[in-house]
Amino acid sequence: MGDVEFEIQRTVPAPIGEVFARLADIEGHNAWVPGRGSILRGTRQTSPGPVAAGTTYEDRTRMGTMPGEIAELDAPSRIVYHWWDRSSSGTTRMEGWPGYTLEAVGEGETLVRHHVRLRANGIRALGTPVLRIIARRERTATLDALVRSFSTPG
Repeated sequence: MGDVEFEIQRTVPAPIGEVFARLADIEGHNAWVPGRGSILRGTRQTSPGPVAAGTTYEDRTRMGTMPGEIAELDAPSRIVYHWWDRSSSGTTRMEGWPGYTLEAVGEGETLVRHHVRLRANGIRALGTPVLRIIARRERTATLDALVRSFSTPG
């Protein structure tokens, strides 16, 4: 297996509750996730009701559509997504657990620690060094877009 794991962090100029709400709003990601630097092209919630652990979604990416679910949710301090890519026979080719841990660090500011864990299986594991580079670039672009989404008058 090819595992990739890293963490990046940014300070977001907004209160923790607002930052958490933006991260937990699955379809709201479409408004702020960057078009450049990200493989994500769109996302939608596929289960009814408010977002909670177990809520399902689909990401449209440059590599196809990938299902996922909220693996952990502890408002307003932690949310972890889990997505996967399976072959037609059901074998998991790749999966990822992008998670966010939030901490109030000042008046109207939130420290966001973005922990990324990816796993590539089978032949895809050979590409782990390239996957690490792509994932770091893509996740950095996403976290920077989150900061900008609060910095830009709206």
